[in-house]
Amino acid sequence: MLLTKAVEGEEVVEEVSKLAEYVGGKIPGLIDFAVGVVLALVVFFIGTKLIKWMRKLIRISMEKGNVDKGVRQFVDSLVKFALYAVLIFSIGSKFGLDTTSVAAALASCGVAVGLALQGSLSNFAGGVLILMLKPFVVGDYIIEDNKGREGTVKEIQLFYTKLLTVDNKTVIIPNGSLANTSLTNVTAQDKRRLDLSVGISYDADLKKAKQLLEELLRKDEDVLQSEEITVFVDTLGDSSVVIGARGWVKKEAYWSAKWRLTENIKLTLDENEIEIPFNQVVVHTKS
Repeated sequence: MLLTKAVEGEEVVEEVSKLAEYVGGKIPGLIDFAVGVVLALVVFFIGTKLIKWMRKLIRISMEKGNVDKGVRQFVDSLVKFALYAVLIFSIGSKFGLDTTSVAAALASCGVAVGLALQGSLSNFAGGVLILMLKPFVVGDYIIEDNKGREGTVKEIQLFYTKLLTVDNKTVIIPNGSLANTSLTNVTAQDKRRLDLSVGISYDADLKKAKQLLEELLRKDEDVLQSEEITVFVDTLGDSSVVIGARGWVKKEAYWSAKWRLTENIKLTLDENEIEIPFNQVVVHTKS
């Protein structure tokens, strides 16, 4: 019995010594790994600070060079993506990542990734074309003719363009779609033509009505008096004579001028007893 216990004790001591030896052999590796993780975190922290600093310098230099805002946003996104990729790749190499094998793997997967990301690559190419050809810039009001989406351009990013609608909604449109479809840039020019129309009764004084409309355009604060102002008979409708009025306003004053003049036309015609008729149908019966 005593011999058996002695043998068991020796086995336990042997197992404990093996475990201690195993742990002792792994401790240096664990310490190295922990130090490596800490160093990687420090490098990542410093790298992010450097990336932010470099992006700030690039933004300042482009602002001083009066570079278009859309180009600044696009370049900033591209630089951010590229620098973070380099940082992560560098940290991976410090952990023993075989950069040659990774490069070879990336090259071999390039074709497959390209096929899988055809839409994204198309959007990227569309973003480059938009920034080069400048059919619109940040701040323009555009209407995408394909689906009728419209709004003020707020950002031109790597793959998408963000529009802000008049009711404060954000519309995100792929750059590939914008580059490959027709669109209307409403605010590309400094001024816009204001077109108004109103129908008056056939019995109303046509000359007086035209005079009143012209006076309203001449007196309005937003109508550019240096540009042509025209009042004319547009069409002879079924129930009314349609008078057209045209003037020019600055692009930022378009909607306020349109709404104000439309209201003033109605009030002025009412004050001068010039009827704005509703649709009418005259039926003649034969006895």
